[in-house]
Amino acid sequence: MGSQEMTDRVASIQAADAPERLFTSSSPVAIEIRDLHKTFRIPRHRITTFKERASNPFGRTEFRELRTLRGISLDIYRGEFFGIVGRNGSGKSTLLKIMASIYAADAGSIRIAGRMAPFIELGVGFDPELAARDNIILNGVMMGLTKREAEQRIDAILDFAELRDFEDLKLKNYSSGMTVRLAFSVMVQADADVLLIDEVLAVGDASFAQKCTDTFYEMRNAGKTIVLVTHDMGAVQTYCDRAMLIHDGESQFLGDPEEVGRRYLQLNFSRESGIIDADPGQASPDVHAKVVDVWLEDRDGRRQKNVDGRDQIRVRSIIEARERLENFVVAYHLYDARGIHIYGFNYSAKDFENGPPDVLEVGEKVRIAVDLPNQLAKGHYFLRCWVARDRGPGDLTLQVFDLLDFVVYNVDPIAGMITVDPVVSSETVE
Repeated sequence: MGSQEMTDRVASIQAADAPERLFTSSSPVAIEIRDLHKTFRIPRHRITTFKERASNPFGRTEFRELRTLRGISLDIYRGEFFGIVGRNGSGKSTLLKIMASIYAADAGSIRIAGRMAPFIELGVGFDPELAARDNIILNGVMMGLTKREAEQRIDAILDFAELRDFEDLKLKNYSSGMTVRLAFSVMVQADADVLLIDEVLAVGDASFAQKCTDTFYEMRNAGKTIVLVTHDMGAVQTYCDRAMLIHDGESQFLGDPEEVGRRYLQLNFSRESGIIDADPGQASPDVHAKVVDVWLEDRDGRRQKNVDGRDQIRVRSIIEARERLENFVVAYHLYDARGIHIYGFNYSAKDFENGPPDVLEVGEKVRIAVDLPNQLAKGHYFLRCWVARDRGPGDLTLQVFDLLDFVVYNVDPIAGMITVDPVVSSETVE
């Protein structure tokens, strides 16, 4: 791309980013969904051979029901970039395929205003025995263009895909990267009012990926209605005006993309996800002390299982003495998933003005609140607690608890184990 072409492209993106583009809730509704339900019947035993069928010709097939959508209702406005997120199996792709008329809903209604271009899977409908030009026409018609309109867009599609030198080559001789670039370019030129996109934003090498990113900004700011299903929270927060979180076929939250992303990550790393299922405080027998309760808190004081990378690490624990503990000391040590010791510190009356009692009597409980600055990289961590008494030489007692394990999420990739906030300055020298 020449310097003048690059300048023109940047100018067009900046112009498209003008404030008047922003949609409002008073914009016309482009997609109206009301009380949508979808259930799949899955056979408990599949008959895959003629022998199985012949041995039991009148056998009754049993099915189990998988309720994928449970009463989804929402409005998506004209010109809105709308995100749909959820864990695997939540129903988000099923919802998109119902919008695209690939699946029929069991109940409810859906209405779409304008011409629609579903982009559910890259390259679907391509014939490997046909050349790129023929496949462009074939896919263009599938996207809703007339044959004449598709033919008129061939040059623009080949130029965007950077495949002008391979226009007469059969697709079976294309690399996978060339194929997805061609498929993406056909979608861009479909000129639809509503685009339904599943899991794809940018394809190909770095330069083409950036071109795709620029194109999405242009489409968003040109007033196209775009529905994006993705697991990429960065894409949701970058592109989308609003988003919806689906879980078990139901809408869990609808609104600000930042909040949807935060809730998705919380849901993804919750105890119910099966990732974290520890029984804190029970690694050691109750010899000298017992951990009665331990938990993490968010900024609002609510219990949580894991830690948002933008928040402090707030650990709360209640420890009970099983025998008299003099010179009571609690130590905390943090480890990563590989067992690498990240840091540790002691907590006692002599170290802190508001430290625990110097002596903890039998049955006495102490509640300890620890707030730690969160500079951790994204990952899985373990907090170990050391409870000690020191009554004098030769009378040291130590007990170790595996206190907590948790995931730190919502952190940009970094080099190393912790983030830093350096103070950097520079000056010219001779």
